[in-house]
Amino acid sequence: MTLRFNSSGLSKLTAIWVLIVLGLSAAALAQAPTPPVATVIPKADTLFGEVRIDNYFWLRDRTDPDVFDYLEAENEYTKMMMTDTEALQEQIFKEIIGRIKETDLSVPEKVDNYYYYSRTEQGKEYAIHCRKLGSLEAPEEILLDENELAVGKEYLHIGAYGLSPNHQLLAYSVDTTGGEVYTLYVKNLQTGKLLSDRVPNVGNSIAWAADNHTLFYDVLDETYRPYRIYRHVLGSAASADKLIFEEPDDHYFVDVALSRNKRWIMIDLGSETTSEALYLDANNPLGEFKVVQPRQAGVEYYVFPHDDQFFIITNDNALNFKVMTAPASNPGKANWKEFLPYREEIRVESMKTFKDYVAISERQNGLIQLKIVRLSDKAEHNIEFPEATFSAMFNNNPDFNSRALRFTYFSLTTQKSVFEYDMESRERKLLKQDEIPSGYDATQYQAERIFATAPDGVQVPIALVYRKDKFRKDGTNPVYLDGYGAYGIPEDPWFSVARISLLDRGFVFAIAQVRGGGEMGRPWYYAGRLLNKKNTFTDFIACAEHLIKEKYAATDKVIAYGGSAGGLLVGSVLTMRPDLWGAVVADVPFVDLINTMSDSTIPLTVTEWEEWGNPLEPEYYSYMRSYSPYDNIRATNYPPILITAGLNDPRVAYWEPAKFCAKLRAMKTDGNLLLLKTNMDAGHGGASGRYEAYKEIAFEYAFLLKVLKLQP
Repeated sequence: MTLRFNSSGLSKLTAIWVLIVLGLSAAALAQAPTPPVATVIPKADTLFGEVRIDNYFWLRDRTDPDVFDYLEAENEYTKMMMTDTEALQEQIFKEIIGRIKETDLSVPEKVDNYYYYSRTEQGKEYAIHCRKLGSLEAPEEILLDENELAVGKEYLHIGAYGLSPNHQLLAYSVDTTGGEVYTLYVKNLQTGKLLSDRVPNVGNSIAWAADNHTLFYDVLDETYRPYRIYRHVLGSAASADKLIFEEPDDHYFVDVALSRNKRWIMIDLGSETTSEALYLDANNPLGEFKVVQPRQAGVEYYVFPHDDQFFIITNDNALNFKVMTAPASNPGKANWKEFLPYREEIRVESMKTFKDYVAISERQNGLIQLKIVRLSDKAEHNIEFPEATFSAMFNNNPDFNSRALRFTYFSLTTQKSVFEYDMESRERKLLKQDEIPSGYDATQYQAERIFATAPDGVQVPIALVYRKDKFRKDGTNPVYLDGYGAYGIPEDPWFSVARISLLDRGFVFAIAQVRGGGEMGRPWYYAGRLLNKKNTFTDFIACAEHLIKEKYAATDKVIAYGGSAGGLLVGSVLTMRPDLWGAVVADVPFVDLINTMSDSTIPLTVTEWEEWGNPLEPEYYSYMRSYSPYDNIRATNYPPILITAGLNDPRVAYWEPAKFCAKLRAMKTDGNLLLLKTNMDAGHGGASGRYEAYKEIAFEYAFLLKVLKLQP
């Protein structure tokens, strides 16, 4: 039975939603479910002589109840089409949960006389933040139980989280929608009660002054851009807070933080290509912030305070960045001195300053390296790592005076491991490695790093992993190919307890480290942005073809996965090469490039012009139009596709994936499954609770096993 409203219908409700409203049984619906069909309401836009017709522009209107009806209809259709996988979803979910230690705690960090840590409890979605005074044997004090905050709420995320210098107050911000708009609270840790201080519409950065009474925070504008810094004195009304800094340029985001040595309050602001920093003595919260170095277009610099001097990482005449120092009393560029010279082949990414050492995170040939430099004589060495492909990153390291560096290490085969490294003796101590209660033998899995050749001859790294006894290099294995390639953000190998459910079923998991990301340094980023953006997509296609050619992948079982800006990647390769993919998963995908980037009222648009280009300029319009996924959907066969969205997503509005699905459904000529799954209670990151997040992963994996017709 099929019903469909025509354009004269009184409602945009789709056929499947009407069937549900009529109360047909689930069994009857399962026999021949009809996918939702969004009503066509053409809207014409003209740019540079080209008329573009957008049939689904109406889906942007959140005040229209028909929009919600459509999203709910798609959700109901998705649920029905996946009914036959419910047992499989539950099976995979239980596998994942069996691999996590549900009741667990983080490695405690000593700050002054307190040991701080967070822990989880079996059956509870969120973390519990705690501390102990004097020793780890002391009684536990619960500072913040996120589970209590989440009672009666579908979503919860803690943004800012900062303790006053005297450890008596906790400032934190809470988002309960996924929209990334927070409310700031202050809790008295001695009484356990909230203070009357409450500030709405804040971002997620705060800084305490040394007086334990003054708090700095950021505020959002109408496009959700953090653009102002305010000063709040405890006990006063938020309306009385003093505006300290305002950034009028829509290209820039601002945030505020207390330096690691607790001496300076820092305001950082940056666009995609330019940055600036301001500083204030934390002992003088009523003073005026000073600029480290006035901004210069195209120049980025990042300040890491250390006693009476600042360490500065900058790309000034150093494409891959270098390290400078400057006196805190007069840190302008005229006083910058070279600390670590520019090395063309090494990208300097970040650093931690200690009283007697600095630890620097670098990248060479796509691999992370952690460099230790002793300040007394500038003697340096790198921490050695055992695997060919891995990730390593600094922990908080709150003790400025320590000579012990904590870092986290993991790889495609090694679970998250926290190490403490003595920067003088070079001794390394494993403090904690994530346990896998159901059992895990890393020797059963093999990680590799291989390279694909892009159309222009560039070698593109691929990090991959498989289970040895399930893998045959004969072109029969399904491959899950993950890509991102934007903002210069590297997608380094990481360990996933969920992924094991795919590996144990014979999948190869691969990361295509395409241009536009930061894996191979700053030039790698520039080669995949603006008018070079299509390199990102052709790199990804080359990686898929290489995996097929080298017999890692079956020709009909390569899955393209990408989320957010990675959704632009998979959306583009889907429209460029729909024949190449066995399935596509587009997670909160940025796919309506021209429409979004032409509308400066949409969150992030103006800032993003430096990443994608401004389509209101003819050169960029033509180039962006040539790959924009939504604008390049055509009448052809497409593989099975799963698209996800978050109703409250401020980064990629729900209507982008919704419109993408609606247009695909109207134009595709195949009978393959196309599903849109919108989380009606969350934003860009999906479900906030850990169990709910694993259920989303189990759903995705069940979808892939279903459409690829693989054994569960």
